[in-house]
Amino acid sequence: MSADEMPEQPDLMISVRDTFAIDSNLQVPAFSQHNDLVPSIDRGYHFNPEATLAILAGFTHNRRVMLQGLHGTGKSTHIEQVAARLNWPSMRVNLDGHISRLDLVGKDSIVIRDGLQVTEFQEGIVPWSLQRPMALIFDEYDAGRPDVMFVIQRLLERDGKFTLIDQNRVLTPHSYFRLFATTNTIGLGNTNGLYHGTQLLNHGQIDRWNIVATLNYLSSEEEMSIVQSRVPDFNSERQKHLLQSMVAMATMTREGFVVGDLSTLMSPRTVISWAENTLIFDDHILAFKLSFLNKCEEDEHPIIAEYFQRCFDTELDDSYLHVVERGSS
Repeated sequence: MSADEMPEQPDLMISVRDTFAIDSNLQVPAFSQHNDLVPSIDRGYHFNPEATLAILAGFTHNRRVMLQGLHGTGKSTHIEQVAARLNWPSMRVNLDGHISRLDLVGKDSIVIRDGLQVTEFQEGIVPWSLQRPMALIFDEYDAGRPDVMFVIQRLLERDGKFTLIDQNRVLTPHSYFRLFATTNTIGLGNTNGLYHGTQLLNHGQIDRWNIVATLNYLSSEEEMSIVQSRVPDFNSERQKHLLQSMVAMATMTREGFVVGDLSTLMSPRTVISWAENTLIFDDHILAFKLSFLNKCEEDEHPIIAEYFQRCFDTELDDSYLHVVERGSS
């Protein structure tokens, strides 16, 4: 089914216990048919129970849901994977500095009609989504420009009606339009220096979100299970022992990132890349350099080398790490 043929409303109810393996008797609305705007299902995806229930409340009860957490925890993917199980059409918009008010609202454009140039209003992302059974996801919400934030603020009201001033039109949201956002800082700005470019959001903005859930990194056991599901060749006993050290290394980079010792960290996808590259090169140290180390600032290499020595009982030599002096710890 194409995006233009999407149904007007969900036509079935699904079990949260059966679909998401969460101990709950909740039933949630879903669509029986898939269309081009429904995200693809990742069969190996691991659902965080609290975050999943928050997102499902958004879909079921039309709550505005914000998902907060460090980067690499899979916030946007979590929303998309819930939508995928519900066959719910979704659109993800990254609120980087290039997204403007006109992109969201729309603008007049010159088009050709019957061989003549005419000016027509082209709907932006918001009015187009608002009139459909659509999950609109604002990614990196706290990085949005102030003019963009005020466009979104009106959507957060209870009725969520949206005024197109240039068109003298007031749009009423579709009854199955849903709104989500992901953020690193809950609107507090770049207070700890970790997220340059984020904005300080006013309390009126944050207060309009009905549900704010936090998504943290997985436990070591869960992360190992996910890596093994994505890289099946890492299931041998020897590779399992190596993977334990790799996940421990990733955890240390995240702890170092939080306290400000590192400017980057290893996300679960980085660990997966490290495992895949280990199989390609048959060398987990070279794979570590190519998957993560080369992304890091050079003056942070000694700290990373210390983490590596703790996890693998191996010191990175000069062929891998040029800035670490012999005997450093």
